[in-house]
Amino acid sequence: MIRLTRLDGQAFVLNADLIRYVEQRPDTFVTLVSGERIVVAETMEEVVERAVEYQQRKAMLPSFLPPPSPPQASRVNASE
Repeated sequence: MIRLTRLDGQAFVLNADLIRYVEQRPDTFVTLVSGERIVVAETMEEVVERAVEYQQRKAMLPSFLPPPSPPQASRVNASE
C-alpha cells in the first residue's frame, strides 16, 4: 500500500498492485487495472518511487506459510 494525496489535499492509501500506469500531463493521473483514473498531487516520479519501494518491502516480508515438513523416512518392520 502506498500513501498518496488527492488534489484537494485529502490523503488516501492505494494498493500499488492495482496500478496499471501513471501519467504526468501536467497533473499526475494514476490509472488502475480496473480502468479507474485517480488524479493525485504527487509527481509521476514520486508515485513510481513509492510503488517500487512498496514492491521491494513486499518481497522482503517473511512468508506466513509454515515451513515444509521434512520428508518422512520409511520405517522397516524389524520382524521381517
